[in-house]
Amino acid sequence: MENVVLFDEISAAGGKRIGVATLNSEKSLNALSLDMIGLLQPQLDLWAADDDIACVWLQGAGEKAFCAGGDIVAMYKAMVDKPGKLVDEVADFFTREYRLDYTIHRFPKPLVLWGHGIVMGGGMGLMNGASHRIVTERSLLAMPEITIGLYPDVGATHFLNQMPDGCGLYLGLTGAQMNGADALFLNLADYFVGSDSKTELLDKLKAIEWGDTAALNHQKVSDAIDSIARRDSGSRPAGQVEAHRAHIEQLTAHDDIVDVVDAIVSDDTDDKWLARARANLAAGCPMTAHIVWNQLQHGADLSLADCFRLELTLSVKCAIRGDFAEGIRALLIDKDKNPKWQHESVADVNAAEVDEFFTSPWPADQHPLKDLGK
Repeated sequence: MENVVLFDEISAAGGKRIGVATLNSEKSLNALSLDMIGLLQPQLDLWAADDDIACVWLQGAGEKAFCAGGDIVAMYKAMVDKPGKLVDEVADFFTREYRLDYTIHRFPKPLVLWGHGIVMGGGMGLMNGASHRIVTERSLLAMPEITIGLYPDVGATHFLNQMPDGCGLYLGLTGAQMNGADALFLNLADYFVGSDSKTELLDKLKAIEWGDTAALNHQKVSDAIDSIARRDSGSRPAGQVEAHRAHIEQLTAHDDIVDVVDAIVSDDTDDKWLARARANLAAGCPMTAHIVWNQLQHGADLSLADCFRLELTLSVKCAIRGDFAEGIRALLIDKDKNPKWQHESVADVNAAEVDEFFTSPWPADQHPLKDLGK
């Protein structure tokens, strides 16, 4: 367990230090596990309180991924052993994951996230809250939960709602993949830096003359990254989302989720990126489509803390209701890629079933995330 996250402290100017945390599970593409969360949370809390730590840098081991999602296989057995029940192992994982995500969102010092390689699911949750989110020419982002009968969580209720009209809904429904240019356009990242510039960037951070206020230090980090990002901008890949923005808005401009899904799935535009996205939706979990539609409606006016509280309710209900376990089975256990969803189509799902997902299993004063804030 002690090696799934590596911690280091680098000496910086003025007697300060930079805390470095490295997700260290290359074999699983650094999938976020409960052991990782159990190490990251207390270390971030310590660094937040340590006056000599000026900045935190979060990265993944290896060149393939920052973090390719959550360690959902570990939850599968618990769900199968107790079908239809609120499983403690599942509730505990999501509770601690969302608490960690919220900690990153509210971290009092500059927190730089090196989003190189695959950033999906749980990795998106870690990345989205960082104060300085960096993507590279090899970044590949997605929220592909519709393929496993879950839904876009880890704060997606908040960040999908911040995107240009229709984009959050489209990406949540299709799990479409995004590159570094897309991430910048959608405000999922702040800077594009070439992967070869990583050491140079760390050296710049070490050389910063740190100030006494968080705002000043944030600006100094921004200036250091920006100088390299402007130079490296020529190696940024061509994006997909901005190029298709008008088409995405047209496909999602309907008053009912059934109509939106029909529009996307029946779209015959001859484009590989759009074709892959609609294939994901066509094969995806029908209940997930309804959850995405409703979470974005519900979440539009929610605070960040309330978004995480809503997501915890949705996540444990996904575990109780069965499609989540079936999705994991088909993709990662038996690997037949042929999930048997509980509904044949999005049109077959009734409103009462959807409403049940949004009903908390806990009284408000016993919600596991009741202390996050308003």
